[in-house]
Amino acid sequence: MKLLVPAFLATLSLAAAESGSPVGKFQQLDSSIPTPTPQRNASGAPGSAYWQNRADYDINVVLDDVKRAISADATVTYHNASPDPLSYLWVQLDQNYFSHNADSRSVPNTKRGVDPEKITYSALDRLLAYEKYDGDMKILKLTDSKGEPLPHTVVKTMLRIDLAEPLAADADFVFKIAWSYPINDCKRINARTGYEHFEEDGNTIYTIAQWFPRMAAYTDYAGWINKQFLGTGEFTLEFGNYKVSLTTPDDHIVAATGALQNPDAVLTKTQRDRLQQAEKEKRKPVFIVTPDEAKAAEKGKPKGKKTWVFQAENVRDFAFASSRKFIWDAMAVEGASVNGKPVMAMSLYPKEGMPLWDKYSTHAIAHTIQTYSRYTFAYPYPVAWSVNGPIGGMEYPMICFNGPRPEKDGTYPEKTKYGLIGVVIHEVGHNYFPMIVNSDERQWTWMDEGLNSFVEYLTEEEWENDWKHRRNERGMVDYMRLKDRVPVMTNSESIADLGPNAYGQPTVALNILREHILGREAFDHAFKTYAKRWMFKRPTPSDFFRTMEEASGVDLDWFWRGWFYSIDHVDVSVDEVKWLQLDTRDPAIEKPKKKKEKEELPKTLTRERNYPLSKRIDRYPELKDFYDSYDEATVLPSEKKKFESLIKELKEEKIDPALLQTKHNFYLIEFSNVGGLITPVILKAEYSDGSSEEITLPAEIWRFNTEKASKLLFTKKELKSVTFDPRQELVDTNVENNFWPRRPVKSKFQLYKDDKAPNPMRELTKPEKDEKKDEAKKD
Repeated sequence: MKLLVPAFLATLSLAAAESGSPVGKFQQLDSSIPTPTPQRNASGAPGSAYWQNRADYDINVVLDDVKRAISADATVTYHNASPDPLSYLWVQLDQNYFSHNADSRSVPNTKRGVDPEKITYSALDRLLAYEKYDGDMKILKLTDSKGEPLPHTVVKTMLRIDLAEPLAADADFVFKIAWSYPINDCKRINARTGYEHFEEDGNTIYTIAQWFPRMAAYTDYAGWINKQFLGTGEFTLEFGNYKVSLTTPDDHIVAATGALQNPDAVLTKTQRDRLQQAEKEKRKPVFIVTPDEAKAAEKGKPKGKKTWVFQAENVRDFAFASSRKFIWDAMAVEGASVNGKPVMAMSLYPKEGMPLWDKYSTHAIAHTIQTYSRYTFAYPYPVAWSVNGPIGGMEYPMICFNGPRPEKDGTYPEKTKYGLIGVVIHEVGHNYFPMIVNSDERQWTWMDEGLNSFVEYLTEEEWENDWKHRRNERGMVDYMRLKDRVPVMTNSESIADLGPNAYGQPTVALNILREHILGREAFDHAFKTYAKRWMFKRPTPSDFFRTMEEASGVDLDWFWRGWFYSIDHVDVSVDEVKWLQLDTRDPAIEKPKKKKEKEELPKTLTRERNYPLSKRIDRYPELKDFYDSYDEATVLPSEKKKFESLIKELKEEKIDPALLQTKHNFYLIEFSNVGGLITPVILKAEYSDGSSEEITLPAEIWRFNTEKASKLLFTKKELKSVTFDPRQELVDTNVENNFWPRRPVKSKFQLYKDDKAPNPMRELTKPEKDEKKDEAKKD
């Protein structure tokens, strides 16, 4: 239905009358983020006084395959690059997460949907396993470089070393530490580390992480990062160089962070030759250990031990995997090299991983490195491993643990296939965020999980068409509707819905920023600038926000405030569409038109009364004046003169007066921001001639009124319908109000005979009761 509204051209505006206020949604972020410092400047880049401490490790570790235990010792060299003297050092003992008195055992499970009054059988089994498992990291020795004992205090998952004298700025401190602990059975005590035992062949896969005392980070923005590990907030660590000697049964194959230093001592000549062949192969993985060789190894027993030596430079952590069950394949990553040698993509998996792993894992590694490098920076390490074991998905420098496997008969559902490819992309991608761009996971989980999930999304898009993303715009709608969710900027240990909050919401937010706000070219330039600026450094959220704005040239404070600091959601309603006609200002045209419109209006109905037959004005003619005989369509001389003056003015300004006779339509599209989250407005306008067009309005249309906005559509065509977010890309939580005219809501409608319609107040008749009993028996 068209609403006819006479109006003058000058009154037609892109903005409708506004009644609200921005209530801070477009307020600058200055009050919410730290003031720039010499360490972190206002552009979002590291400042001239940026510093970062380091820790180097020389570790000897023994894997006991009989006791399934770790024993190790290490020499740690800590470099204080800060300007502050340090009276003590903090060390992470994340293995103490399994301690009987750990905070993680005491805090309730607050994840959404978990009923505290109910427990699953697997959860009960886990509780019983915890009761018997003594997983504490036993500190056997802690001394300085001269062998003198160091005073220290274990504070649950943290250890404090008290220094005799403060460690001065730009000075080093060396200490030695020895420890041991039993490895957890991942089937019963699920964690980021552990073993998987195969009863059918009596062998075990070890995927070992968080296994050594690691220096906590000392930062310019928060001092020591020594928050207790409750299981969710991962790690904040220092970069350093590692030399790790891993002693295992001599029939094990070992993968680890870093480059293998002694291949002649631990690999056969055949294996070394195959590795050289793999360095030249970029299309198909080469078996270093074949399936048949791995099956044969499963049936044998070790004759002794081997020590594998790995070195890694400029990494923030170290993990390894070991088993005699491993099949090993490898190939070079096309276009990727370090120090003149190709970057190697390698996978380890048991026979239970075939045929899925041998087909997809190593290719997924190579694809990830190629794609991530294009959006960020060249992969700087010599190798990337993907290892199949008991861990569903976990990342460490140069190595990750991934869980999906085919069914025992060798088949696999589509979900498992894409689950494997997706988790390999995600975990290998973590090499970039946070293993190189070293964000603080204890404080802001989204800075590694969210940014990584976003680039994972882009990488999956380049794997094949129509990839079924786990966390896309429509998949986030139910979560965004929740009223009790928390902002993305919340500390990870306080987030119940970690997946949608720290992974999903940043992913869809950055997709919207890239596709609908900045555009791909500007976004990609800014994102790559951020990644390169903060390689091997520790960024904070403000560094990311500032860099994205500075490098793109666009003020995005409203975007960060809405998507990262608030719990608003997108819900835009297309309220009304008004058809406006242009007032020509010619009284000879407009006055007859108004008279006709007035005559066509329905007459006012009045009740019959005993009125006199003649009116007073008729009985007393002297009361009549000009207006009693005036024709509303008559053009007065003053009106004609005013119109002629307007035409003359338009001609003097070189404006064609004919524009006042235009046949264009003016449609005023009015919409409301119901959800509160500032968003661009994408509209699809469909016309009666069958054509359509898409109109994108920037988020700034809400800058004066965050609740109401409008768009003036100027067209020769007749508007048929308007749709907001036609491709459902903006995570709008209520599509029912996205249309004009409104579409009917689909609902089920049923007919019932006589009085048998469902009615809780009606007593069932005996035949009806018997009928229900018969139905229950059938069920």
